[in-house]
Amino acid sequence: MPHRVLLVEDDPAVRRSVEGSLRDEGFEVTATENAEHALALIGDLRPDVVLSDIRMPGLDGLELLEILHERAPAIDVVLMTAYDDMPTVVRAMRGGATDFLVKPVKLQELRSVLKRTLADRQAREQARQTVESAAEEYRLDALIGRDPRMIEVYKRVGQVAGTPVNALIRGETGTGKGLVARAIHYNSPHASAPFVAVNCTAIPEALLESELFGHVRGAFTGAISDRRGRFALAGKGTVFLDEVGDTTPEFQSKLLRVLEEREFYPVGAERPEKTEARVIAATHRDLEALVRTGRFREDLYYRLRVVEIVLPPLRERAQDIPLLARHFVRRASRELHRGEPTLADEAVEALVQHEWRGNVRELEHCLTRALVLATGNVIRREHLSILPLQEELADGFATLDAIEGVHVARALALAEGNRTHAAVLLGISKPRLYRLLEKHRIT
Repeated sequence: MPHRVLLVEDDPAVRRSVEGSLRDEGFEVTATENAEHALALIGDLRPDVVLSDIRMPGLDGLELLEILHERAPAIDVVLMTAYDDMPTVVRAMRGGATDFLVKPVKLQELRSVLKRTLADRQAREQARQTVESAAEEYRLDALIGRDPRMIEVYKRVGQVAGTPVNALIRGETGTGKGLVARAIHYNSPHASAPFVAVNCTAIPEALLESELFGHVRGAFTGAISDRRGRFALAGKGTVFLDEVGDTTPEFQSKLLRVLEEREFYPVGAERPEKTEARVIAATHRDLEALVRTGRFREDLYYRLRVVEIVLPPLRERAQDIPLLARHFVRRASRELHRGEPTLADEAVEALVQHEWRGNVRELEHCLTRALVLATGNVIRREHLSILPLQEELADGFATLDAIEGVHVARALALAEGNRTHAAVLLGISKPRLYRLLEKHRIT
């Protein structure tokens, strides 16, 4: 569908020239000679862009911009004028104009401005849809789990979401700390602002400060331009610091300043920048023990732990496993473009009995692999590639190499010799699978 442009220009010659050029570029163009008629057309036409002259009889382009900004803020407005004076430019951009063109308008420049405007418009629409989709996924009544401790978690999420306070989420690896952080953000008044996640263990310590706070050009070798950090990108949204317990005391002191002063220094900068972002931190570590040994700042601990949310491990809420399992296989079936899946009773029983050391994350990966192997979209016990712990250790203590070889062989057997499926089961690439097969002499 072609993009719609409403052209407002009182000069007939200019109007015909610009209209013809836009039509040649594939735009659907409606042209009018004054702002009053343009306003009458807006409701039915629903243009993507209004391209308007500034100096016109009656309402001028700046007044049209002001009215559109109030009535139809989603419409982009690009202004044109023969008066290349700074006050007009400033008024136009301050009033919300998307861009500004000086007459005589060059076709190449007009094409470039409209292309950029429409690309930005598409990006905003995608961001809006992403926020709406995330808000739907993370709404409180969509969270999975009926265990009493999880009900308490949801209550706490609802209480925290409506406030700007910092929160600390604790739990074993794979319990869903990131999901809870997103639920807080997408149920908050700033759900439309960015949710910026930072895995503190995935970024080298030397780069962590630059990643969070940004840097200026020349701050260090390789800093060839200014770069905004995660706090600047978050705006009024949320910065989620995953595994904050693994950071160094030196970095913790800089993070503490952000929480206390609501400002930060980009690396190499002389002036601080302000931040309105909320901080949600998560860790699987015993922070109290780290505080006692001096590896985590006590003052930062209390700044982060304004509200604490503790997630129980999956093995302690077995009643939620069938609910989670059915949720994960439905989601995986949509992603893999499969029909509605079915979990056989024997599979559900095996899932409930398993220990799930990797918690919810392990369960999700297990079911995704099972769906790949299942025939007829029925997931049975043999598709799960799990064994009770006592069977794993039936032959006594084994080396890591031995366990690795057995696991790879089991995956290949479950995949009936299909190496692509075996790699999916193991969560590794095919080249790595080939190396393991050769290493353990598995055929």
